Formats: sequence, C-alpha cells, structure tokens
Amino acid sequence: MENDVIKFIRQKDYTFIRNIGRGATGAAILLKDELIDQLFVCKKYQPAMGIEPAEYYSKFVNEIKMMYLLNNRNVVRIYNYYLYPKQYTGYILMEYIDGNSIGDYISKNPEKIDDIFIQTVNGFYELQENGILHRDIRDSNIMVSSEGIVKIIDFGFGKKIEFDSDYDKSISLNWWCQTPNEFNDGRYDFKTEIYFVGKLFEKLLLDNGLSNFKYSDQLKKMIAPDPENRISSFKEIFSEAILKNDMENIFEEDEIEIYRSFANGLSAIYAKIENSAKYEKDVELIISKMEECYKKNMLEQEIIDSNDLAKIFVQGAYTYYKKRTIYLSCLKNFLQLLKGASSEKRRIIMLNIENRLDAIEHYRKPEDNFTDDIPF
Repeated sequence: MENDVIKFIRQKDYTFIRNIGRGATGAAILLKDELIDQLFVCKKYQPAMGIEPAEYYSKFVNEIKMMYLLNNRNVVRIYNYYLYPKQYTGYILMEYIDGNSIGDYISKNPEKIDDIFIQTVNGFYELQENGILHRDIRDSNIMVSSEGIVKIIDFGFGKKIEFDSDYDKSISLNWWCQTPNEFNDGRYDFKTEIYFVGKLFEKLLLDNGLSNFKYSDQLKKMIAPDPENRISSFKEIFSEAILKNDMENIFEEDEIEIYRSFANGLSAIYAKIENSAKYEKDVELIISKMEECYKKNMLEQEIIDSNDLAKIFVQGAYTYYKKRTIYLSCLKNFLQLLKGASSEKRRIIMLNIENRLDAIEHYRKPEDNFTDDIPF
C-alpha cells in the first residue's frame, strides 16, 4: 500500500457560468460547484497563436507550485489543478474574488486607502518571505473583495528565486509607470517589487485627489528611483507602518502587560536560531498548537518541556534552554489575548513577537564537509 498511486475514478463536474478573459498564455472562466454552492476561477493554459505551447508550460506548472506554498488571506488561494503534460496544457482551480480592482475600489472607497495599503504590504510581505517575485504588479492584478479584503492575483510571470544560483533576469512586460534605475542593469528583485507597489499607491492617491495618507513617509521610501535609497523589504515597511499606530489607543494596559510577560518568557527559551529558520505566521495554527500545549500541561504550574512552546513559533533549527519555561497562567492569558484580538491587533502582536525572535542570536548552519582540528 505504501507509495501506491491512489486513483479517484469519480469525475467531479462544474457548471460553466461565464468567460472571465484571456491573456497571451491562457484563458480564465468562472465555474460553480453545485454540491457545495461555491464559485471558482478555472485558469487554462492555452497560449495564443504564435506561441509554442511547450515554451511556457513549465512556467504554468511553476505557478501552481508557487501558489501552493502560500496561505495568506491577502493572496489568492489555489484549490486544485489538472495537468496534461503530453498536450502541454492544464487547468488551475482557484479562489473566486467577488470584488473590484484596487483602483476601482479606492475610487469608490477613498477613505479605505490606509487599510488597503497595509493589507497589500502584508500580502507582498508573504511573497517575499517565500522567495517569490510577482513580476506583474499593476492595478488589475490586485483585487479587493466585497468584504474589503485585498487579494493579490495572477502569478503567470512569478519567479521562485533560488539564492544559490542565477535566475532569469529578463524583463519582458510593458510597464505602466516610470521604471526604476535597476532596469538599466537588467535587474529585477524584491526592491523592484517595493518600487512598483509604491508607484501604484502613488497613482491611487493622485487619481483620487487624496493628500492625508497615513503612510506617506513609507511611500516616499518605496518609490525612490535608486534602489540604494529605497526601503529594503516589505517586512520593514510593514513594521514601520504598524509602529505609526497609537499603541495606547489599540491595546489596554493589561493587554500590553500580558503580551510582554509572554514575550519575555518565550524569547528567554531560545539560545540561538539558525539563519534559515522561518517564523510561523499562521495565527490560527499558532492558536491551535498553543491550545494543545496548554491541554498537555494544564495540571502543572509551568510548561514541562519548553520546546513544546519553542517549536510553535520557529520552524527550523534552533537551540534552547531546557530549564527555562513559562508559567501556565502566562500562556493561558496570552492565548486568550490572541484569540480575542482583531486582525489588526493580531498583526501587531505577531510583528512584535518576530522582532523579539530577530533579537535572539542567529547562527549559520555548518557545511556538511566542515572539519576542525578535533579528531572525533
């Protein structure tokens, strides 16, 4: 049974609703799953005349791989795929966004631009954390749902960066604004993504006559033509933007004390964190795992094994102090704070946790062929 291929013979049918549109390498239609009463976008790889089907098929498959990596409310979700490699074609079944382009949304809801900016930065922060370049940042590729949730879509030109090798630096898109200085060197990186997101919001502000933008300082740093003068990461933008909030108006004094008590205890557990380790960002998953940790220790005064808590927040290699732990009451209070927090509060809490983890000593993983003078 192990490693056997499991085939599902039952065919799943969808109802065609309407055509959505097509580009150079594919078409998109709207489908409905009648059983669960849900709409989905189905994107078919179908190159236009003059494009060799095999040429971009690997990019289509790469889009699937990239989107499966992501689980962020500000990035469109992929639910399934159907590939036909012999015919160099296939389909992606993804989340349907009932909404408008970011430009249309802001023209109707100009007072929402501060929140839309934060959500957009949050989505691109997730992409950067996963080493994914979008490469086609424009109004039509950032949607806002009817509930006011930003959704970054269309990764047809996305590129997964392999940091240990060169990657395709070609720039083949037609840009809607003045390009940054690094284009002169044929370079496109995450600072370039920051530039285009910034230019998009600059355009939104100008088109709608908006002047009282809360994050104008961050925007200026994003649109500097010279990358050397540009802010370096979406995480830095997000961090600076969050810090502009009046913390005293967002958190009560007892909430701040609960956070600090937990954060002090958590950061004291780690001795060192390996450079390539990732921080867990899924708040619902963190809550679920903390609940498990609490139940496991609920008859104790303290968490018995501090690693039960440490492994919730850091995915990867780290060292920790076994004898340093946290009182169970501290964990319970923080868990209640996080569960009851709004999305804005959660973002601030997790950003501050990440800052605590960043402050812990980090180390480089030794090479496999590392040797020293010690005989054994």
